[in-house]
Amino acid sequence: MKALFKQYQPVVRFLLLFFGSYAVLSLFYGLYLHFSSDGKPDPITQWVATQSESVIESFGYASQVVANEGHPSMQLWVEGTLVGRIIEGCNALSIVILFASFIIAFAEGFKKTLLFLFAGAVIIYGVNLLRIAVLAIALYRYPSYQEVLHTVVFPALIYGMVFLLWVLWIRSLNSIKEKNA
Repeated sequence: MKALFKQYQPVVRFLLLFFGSYAVLSLFYGLYLHFSSDGKPDPITQWVATQSESVIESFGYASQVVANEGHPSMQLWVEGTLVGRIIEGCNALSIVILFASFIIAFAEGFKKTLLFLFAGAVIIYGVNLLRIAVLAIALYRYPSYQEVLHTVVFPALIYGMVFLLWVLWIRSLNSIKEKNA
């Protein structure tokens, strides 16, 4: 049994670090949501909604976000048409937690890991703002494609970005190991 554990030690280490950091970060995020919940959207979701409005307007479309009465979401309007609601899940924090958990599980030096976590979180956040803006415009222009745009195309973009960042992280680790070999 000891030999088996030793053989699979890297896998066990990865799983413990990944699921452990995911659980801890998710717990903190859940506490943040719990304590910022007062019938309105949490402050980060409001911030994402406001910034998405600015991005939509930078593409030349009139946009407005309005707090949704009685629901923790923000209504998103494009050219006077309600195209959707921005809810807590749209703020990309849960995606950043997933990204961070993977990076932590493959941590390689505190400074390098911290810098990559920060850069990756900023990239995910920025891509998420673009994703919301482009989705809102697409829903305004092509409302009949709402289901495929919202449930397939745009989630694939954000999760695809996370996957590419993971690959970049692993490749950077492999290049360090090749240099040291």
